[in-house]
Amino acid sequence: MRLLFLAVLRPHTGNAVTAQRIRDHLEAAGHVCVLKDALDYDSRSEVAELIRAADAEAALALHAYRAGRLLRGHGIPFGIVFGGTDLNEDVNQAEKRRVMGRVLEEARFAVAFTESMRAAAGLQWVRVSVHRAPVAAVGGDPHAKGKIYVQTQGIATSPSTEFRWDAFLQRAEITPRAGDVRVFLLVCGLRQVKDPLYLVDAFSEWHRQDPGVYLVIAGPEVDPVFTREVKAKVKSSAGVRLVREMPQEDLHAALRHCVALVNSSVSEGMSAAILEAMELEVPVLARNIPGNAAVVRHGATGLLFSDPQEFVQLAKRLVSDPALGRDLGAGGRAYVGAHHGWRAERDTYQHLIRTLQAGAGHQAC
Repeated sequence: MRLLFLAVLRPHTGNAVTAQRIRDHLEAAGHVCVLKDALDYDSRSEVAELIRAADAEAALALHAYRAGRLLRGHGIPFGIVFGGTDLNEDVNQAEKRRVMGRVLEEARFAVAFTESMRAAAGLQWVRVSVHRAPVAAVGGDPHAKGKIYVQTQGIATSPSTEFRWDAFLQRAEITPRAGDVRVFLLVCGLRQVKDPLYLVDAFSEWHRQDPGVYLVIAGPEVDPVFTREVKAKVKSSAGVRLVREMPQEDLHAALRHCVALVNSSVSEGMSAAILEAMELEVPVLARNIPGNAAVVRHGATGLLFSDPQEFVQLAKRLVSDPALGRDLGAGGRAYVGAHHGWRAERDTYQHLIRTLQAGAGHQAC
């Protein structure tokens, strides 16, 4: 089957990585999957022309508002995958919430990464019922009430074998002091929802007491105005560095040299960076928000902090207690292996797409 897949692909965010992975799952099942950036299209009429040009029989959208709204009314069956900001931010705007409700009514299925995302959608659009076990529940009438399925993100890391830590430190303008450098890596696109400046002041104060600790912020420049604010703040903050976006393989390799992966977001759907760190057995220090707490169990698979001061306290524990870091790393890897299997994710999407295939066949008759 020929599928049109709309997702937010630029700048390179977590959704872009997720979209590439889902496309791989669908193409492995023999489907032709045309992946396009939803930000390239301003109207449904442009998407109608795209559907004709691609000869698409069905469609998939990653992000209920940015991509999903463009698929309504074209006469082909489609499904949606919640991206995170659609449920955490866009629902707070009445018009966007209304549009997403219409998208859900027309969609054959919707996928949420976590139970908390599923619950949030259920509260917003009470007429749409839910499923907890996506693969087992798929089948039957594609117009049935049950539409929202829970499927965690599947994780597979691939650290580069050519990555050089000394070169990374040099790019970050960090000079090792007799090898005594301990780096905390915050991976995020530079936009306000990721709140990369949340920990900067507290970390700088710690760095002045312990010059060997550094906070490195790595990610794409998503919001130009906010990026200028971040650069100005980092420039004047001791012990904090900003590096450009890195290839995923290099990022995975860099993580292995770090004390911890840091997440300071205001809201998250499901952070792939957190899960990738867990699979690499790197401790996670994450802000205590629902999206993070859904995957990080404090003291077992990572550590959760509620304010910058608590972050510093926990970071100091990791530095002084290597055994704690090893235990958290092992717990994180075990959690990802049990709940974020790449194969289970592939099976789910391949099953769900078969419901679109059935719908496309029905319409063709």
